[in-house]
Amino acid sequence: MVNTFESRFSSRSTPPPELPPFKYASRFDKPVFGDWRDELAQQGYTVVKGAVPTEKALQYREKAFEWLESFPLGFKRDDPKTWTNDCLPVHVKGGMFHSYGFCHEKYLWDLRCEPGIIDAFAKVWGTDELITSFDGGSIMLPKRTDVPDGGKWEHMDQSHHRKGFYCCQGLVNLNHCGPEDGGLMVLEGSNKLVEEFFDTHGRESYKTWGPFDWYGFTAEQQQWFFDRGCKWIKVCAEPGDLIMWDSRTMHYNVRPSGERDRVCTYICMAPAALLTEEDRQTRIACYEEFHGTTHVPFAAIFSRKFEPVHRADGKPCPHDTGKPRIPPVETPTLRKLVGIDAY
Repeated sequence: MVNTFESRFSSRSTPPPELPPFKYASRFDKPVFGDWRDELAQQGYTVVKGAVPTEKALQYREKAFEWLESFPLGFKRDDPKTWTNDCLPVHVKGGMFHSYGFCHEKYLWDLRCEPGIIDAFAKVWGTDELITSFDGGSIMLPKRTDVPDGGKWEHMDQSHHRKGFYCCQGLVNLNHCGPEDGGLMVLEGSNKLVEEFFDTHGRESYKTWGPFDWYGFTAEQQQWFFDRGCKWIKVCAEPGDLIMWDSRTMHYNVRPSGERDRVCTYICMAPAALLTEEDRQTRIACYEEFHGTTHVPFAAIFSRKFEPVHRADGKPCPHDTGKPRIPPVETPTLRKLVGIDAY
């Protein structure tokens, strides 16, 4: 165990007024790839078909439901009466899970190590020497009546002080995801306009100012993008498809409105060469202590000391030990994706 865990795990901080130039900032300025990367550059998002084989993706969905049923809370996938907060582990926004050591469940690590996932991110960056985020996932059940409307939460996961491309986010779809099945909403083309927006509107701290790499947009701010031809798109996909989007792309999440559950895992990879030694050690500490991270794998790594998540009654959940129900099997690929071993 490294001795840097306590000293560098801290809460989010605001960014400096100026950020240094980024090595890959201009990578998607011109769509000249001749494949799905051109869509990523032009639209701000793309769907990489069959990154995980369909049957295997559906098996991962089964693992997600097995995880829910492993808690002694009464949840049963075939009994809609148990699709409630009382019977489910604590989550946010109707089904986004990050606590309970979930970010390090074996099936999540197995997904991160899938060759098709790694290959897609290798194409984005131009290298297969990658590290991964330690992110969670969504298991959203249809027709729930106990989830309050939390708003759309339109945002981008990049500081408005940054210039150019900085990060590519991804989610692995584990069920059929049509127009009524919940999922990712993206403001098509917003990635190409955000810099102009902040150049013309200024970069002072709006009320929507968020943490280091997050920015929420008001309805008035969104109208500026609508006036320039941007429109909201519900991204549809099949089991095993990898949805990827530029972190400059405005987006939000919607819950299922039809009959089908939404199951996906969030994954973001970037070149290992971008890691400082300090951040590498912090990542190792996160991995060893089963902590999650944000989407950016390579900079300003932070987490928090473990505390059990609180249930609706305000009491700590006794089932949250901070450890995964089934821990990952450490493989050479996993160790490199963490940053333990060099390429």
